[in-house]
Formats: sequence, C-alpha cells, structure tokens
Amino acid sequence: MLTVNLKAFLTLFLLYAFSYNSVAKTPTPQPDTQLSISIIAEGLEHPWGMAFLPDGQILVTERPGRLRLIEQGKLLEEEIDGLPSISDYGQGGLLDVALHPNYNENGWIYFSYAASEDGFSLKTGTEVGRGRLVNNRIVDWQHLFKLKKKTNKRQHFGSRLVFDQDNKLYITLGDRGQRFRAQDLNDHAGSVIRLNDDGSIPSDNPFVNQKGKQPEIYSYGHRNMQGAALNPLSGRLWTHEHGPQGGDELNIIEAGANYGWPVITYGKEYGSGNDIGVGTHKAGMIQPIHYWVPSIAPSGMAFYSGDKFPDWKGDLFIGSLKFKLLVRLQLNGDKVIAEQRLLKNKLGRIRDVKNGPDGYLYLLTDESDGKLVRLSPKN
Repeated sequence: MLTVNLKAFLTLFLLYAFSYNSVAKTPTPQPDTQLSISIIAEGLEHPWGMAFLPDGQILVTERPGRLRLIEQGKLLEEEIDGLPSISDYGQGGLLDVALHPNYNENGWIYFSYAASEDGFSLKTGTEVGRGRLVNNRIVDWQHLFKLKKKTNKRQHFGSRLVFDQDNKLYITLGDRGQRFRAQDLNDHAGSVIRLNDDGSIPSDNPFVNQKGKQPEIYSYGHRNMQGAALNPLSGRLWTHEHGPQGGDELNIIEAGANYGWPVITYGKEYGSGNDIGVGTHKAGMIQPIHYWVPSIAPSGMAFYSGDKFPDWKGDLFIGSLKFKLLVRLQLNGDKVIAEQRLLKNKLGRIRDVKNGPDGYLYLLTDESDGKLVRLSPKN
C-alpha cells in the first residue's frame, strides 16, 4: 500500500494524460473500484435536469418534453402534465428544473425549455417559467422569461437555472449557433440572465436603464453554458461552457463582465483548426479560471457539500458528454489545483450532476435509455 508521503508526491507530480491549462495535477484518488454505483431509475429518454423534493421524490426532465417523477426508487409511468408547449428541436426541449429556495413555503418549481415563436414555426429559443406541483400536474403557471431573438438554428440553447443566496435567479444561455450574438448587449443569446424570483428585473443589474442593452443580462460573451452552480463558500456563481474544437471553459461570473466569445477563445474552428477571433487574450475580456484542450463537452456541475465522501468536500464535479466520465476538480479558493477523471465509459454521457439530500452524488446519463445513478462509497 502507498504511504501517505508517496501519495502526496504523486498528487504533486502526475499530470493527467489530456492536455489542459493551468498547473492542475491528479488529486488524491478515489478509485472507481472504491465507488458503488446504484441505478435508481432507468428508461428515461435523454434526461436533462433533476430536482429533489422535500418528501424524497425526485423530479427529472426529459429533453423531448416530458416531466417525470421518481418515487421510492421507482420511475412512475405517468408523466406530469401542465407544462407549456415545448419544442423538441435539435439540442432544445425540456431542459433544467430547480426548486425555489423557499419551496417549502411557496411550492414554486422553475423550468427552462425551448419554445417556438408562435407554437408552429422553427424559430425557437430558451424560455423560463414556474408552476406548482399538485396531484401530478403543474398548476399556477407563470411565464418569466423569453430569449430575444429566436432563430431556426438547432443548437446552443444553454441552459441551467441557479438561485443565489438572495433568491435571485440566474439563467445560462447559449449563443444559438450564431456566435457574434454573444457580443451584442441588445441580444440575450450567449449571456447569463439575472432575474428576481418573480421574473422582474433587479434594479442593480449592470445594464439596467442603458439604451440598446437588455436589462436582464448579467454577463455576456459566452458560447454555450450547460453547467452552473453556486459556490457554497463564496456565494458566487460558477459556470462552464462548451468551446468549439477545444477551449471548454470554467468561469466565475462577474456583473457586467465580457467573457470574450467569439473574440477570444482557446478553441479552434471545426475541421480546419484555424484560429477564431484575435487569439486567447484581449484587454477588457475575462480569462477562464480553467479550460480544456481537447474539449470534454461539459454538462452539469455541482460543488460537493455532503458528508459521505469526506475527501471530496468542496470539490467541483462536472459531467463529460464527450469522454463519458465524471471530472473532479480540487480547488484552493478560486483556483483549480488538481483534476481527476472518474467512471470513464462506465455510465455513458453524463448530463447532470447533483448533491443529494442524503449526502451522495447523483448523475443523469444522456441516452435514449437514460439513467439516474447514485454514487456512494463502497463499504
């Protein structure tokens, strides 16, 4: 068995085989052989997001537009109705789900989804609304947000929903496959949106009352953010986004900041490998705190805050669609100091990652026969 000193040495010495920025090393390992993988539910069609209800039930969204309920470890056959019209179009559909921080008092559940402009056309975009779950139906529906402008492009809808400690709602949006929209402050695409919990616009948003700028925008210059989580120590929003050919990014979101896409990026043009924009740096544009070359295609993200894996406390976990694995990032404050890759090819494409109320980690796999999986320590 390795001694403690040798483990520490390996932690500082070994770099992971894939190329990426920073000085991230391989962290103290939690080998796959020490993890127990429990399939809680299967038969889900491209599940996208999940939320844990106080009574132990789990809500799961399916991208084709269905909302499902898992009760006592069993996927109920009957889907939950009452949602608005949803466009199952390209990468769009029913996307994320989140509970209001005061769910026990108000019962609000928030959803992000793709919707067409008029219910019939192929011009679609991300929208957000909320409702309450009563007798297997969503009632009291309220529409809160609609992306401006919609398009017939099939990709880059975003979208994650996160509440901060002041009950402000953050919505991550993709550039909809039209990259320069991410630099247009009169366009929601490629931005982080910040709203009050009722959908109104906070008076301290950075572009409020500025002509030609959408007041919902909190940050911009993003490509396609499919992961977001609130850091429990700092209370700041962290997001990750897909790069093109390389250049997936991990960012800490700042009010009014420009994250550069497509002017700066660590990625390249698909196929040709040509440069995009002006390079990797430009004055006034924020650098990622971590990036991946080649891309891992990140989706879903959670800071581990449970007590079942003491060595993982405070670590950041990110699902990888491309490499079919779970990425663990060890942090020192706002810096990534180590990276470990777990469960490679054991589960498939990992779409979402969440802390469970029981202290375990839960994963969704993005497959036609998708699964809800619980990770726990063996023994």
